[in-house]
Amino acid sequence: MLVIYLATACGSTRKLTYFQSETAEGDSLTVAKPFIPIVQSGDVLSVQISSLNNKASAYFNPYSFITAQTQASSETAHLAQAPGYLVARDGSIQLPLVGKIVVAGLTTDQVGELITESLKDFLKEPTVSVRNLNFRISVMGEVVRPSLFTIPNEQITLPEALSLAGDVTIYGRRENILISREANGKRVFARIDLTRRDIFRSPYYYLRPNDIVYVEPSKARVATVDRSSQILPIVLSALSFIAIIVRRY
Repeated sequence: MLVIYLATACGSTRKLTYFQSETAEGDSLTVAKPFIPIVQSGDVLSVQISSLNNKASAYFNPYSFITAQTQASSETAHLAQAPGYLVARDGSIQLPLVGKIVVAGLTTDQVGELITESLKDFLKEPTVSVRNLNFRISVMGEVVRPSLFTIPNEQITLPEALSLAGDVTIYGRRENILISREANGKRVFARIDLTRRDIFRSPYYYLRPNDIVYVEPSKARVATVDRSSQILPIVLSALSFIAIIVRRY
């Protein structure tokens, strides 16, 4: 019985342990290349402009006051009313005085450089910071805090996303994480095993905008729910029976 218990405990531990190695010695592996997002039509860009003349710079920051108000409100309101420049269908945004600037197909750093060059006729030594407010991921299923997360630095890995959600619960299947991604007009599905170290080489190690991470429940969780649904009617019936007896006496 002791041998059976130890074998079962060891097997359970391996199911819960991340990034397991086949050897006890230290090792290393090549990590997947970081994902660099590209601006697309429908994105909302936060553009913050500064220069040696603060009053002149304020004219090019029409969303600064709105942003400050929104950050003071709830996160839900921030997601619903993200202030910024909407990238039009033709891939452009409209800046005050500057006019139309085509930004689709560029990184946010490249967009910042493009806007900086366009502002040199209006501002002295302009500095531009651009962020994509549409970089959001969803983490669902057997995690502590399932939610929709906005990623301000436009880069996040799968382990970091699960950490934001409070990690996988004891009932989550770490060896079968589902990731849903939009690619070339299609919805692609992939399975990731967090108990193996080769996750660091996976093309799904770095998440992309609108990725959905779903942690499936284990059989133990399903069994717990089933037992609860079976026991609850019995408990209610017993309470009703006791209430009838109390009324009679």
